[in-house]
Amino acid sequence: MGYELRVVRESPIALADLAKAIEPAGFELRGSEEIVARHGDGAHAVGAWRGQVVGEPGSDWQVAQLVRLSAALGARLVGEDGEVYALRDGAVEVLAEGLATELGRLDEMLRAGPAAWTP
Repeated sequence: MGYELRVVRESPIALADLAKAIEPAGFELRGSEEIVARHGDGAHAVGAWRGQVVGEPGSDWQVAQLVRLSAALGARLVGEDGEVYALRDGAVEVLAEGLATELGRLDEMLRAGPAAWTP
């Protein structure tokens, strides 16, 4: 299991409402729990429904997609250590201990595609 990011909402969302909310943002619900986004000719996993949306990103593209997904749901994207991932002025930032660190430009992260990080 990798590092988990959670989409945290003030009020819970039901699975049926989740499916309706994510579709306009370009996400799809595959089966009863996998959330996918398209890149090129394929659909790639972004997160999963486990009573809330969770993801274990393996690429910058997946982090960017989770940020987009959280925005589509009116939620925050929170890491295991309490850090918050957000979009500000076109850049994906991580906010931890009062400091903001830019991870990259959203458009560039999305354009890069779902290629996995290399160790």
